[in-house]
Amino acid sequence: MFVELNCAAIPEDLIESELFGHRKGAFSGAAADKEGKFQKADGGTLFLDEVGDMSLKTQSKVLRTLDEGRFAPVGEEEPITVDARVIAATNKDLEEEISKGNFREDLFYRLNVIPFYVPPLRERKEDIPLIARYFLKEFSQTYDRRPKEIANDALDALMRYSWPGNVRELRNLIERIVIMNPTVIKLERKHLPTLVYRESGRRTMGDFSSLHQARAAYERDYILKKLDENHGSVSRTAEVLGLERSHMYRKMKALGIAVKE
Repeated sequence: MFVELNCAAIPEDLIESELFGHRKGAFSGAAADKEGKFQKADGGTLFLDEVGDMSLKTQSKVLRTLDEGRFAPVGEEEPITVDARVIAATNKDLEEEISKGNFREDLFYRLNVIPFYVPPLRERKEDIPLIARYFLKEFSQTYDRRPKEIANDALDALMRYSWPGNVRELRNLIERIVIMNPTVIKLERKHLPTLVYRESGRRTMGDFSSLHQARAAYERDYILKKLDENHGSVSRTAEVLGLERSHMYRKMKALGIAVKE
């Protein structure tokens, strides 16, 4: 048995009930007995995702359960004995959280028996094509779309992007483009969100052979950013930048920025 709980997704006043269960009438809304995640995972594995978001009060009860192998459901006095393997994951630096008083040091060492570090997506970009194709297949089936492919220019943009939201951001992006492009079979760079392919196209200082090229590239990126902020309005962007609209049009043309207004 494998049981999962996302600790960040459960309100603090309900997480104890989710973990340990409750008895009928234990609190307002407890209309029937409920079996908790620890009890469901008896003889198997309990995965606590985002364990760093758990309150100190709940951390204390989890620690006691791990140490004693038993717990009492909310509203019950008699403890229940369980034997469950616990795996915990977090995107937080728990040692830093300990220093801030947000995470119990004793629970950290109780959980940190065999640690695994999973690098963020930006540090293992060779995995992006495989993960992207997996999500593409998953969401094509979920939304009853024809099988789709990813063109090389789209993959190149995905590989160059920094992915601040990690794998979840990639998953959400693929879901979005599947929904928004129901008839497209081969997803290209133009089907990606603007932020992705614009960031992926940014160059380093070594890419420029002259100050003029570097200045023009920076100016182009800056104007594109301001156009995004102003929903593509050239007139409004020109006003924000302190330029005459005619000057703005000439500058965009010189920098190779398409005019959509």
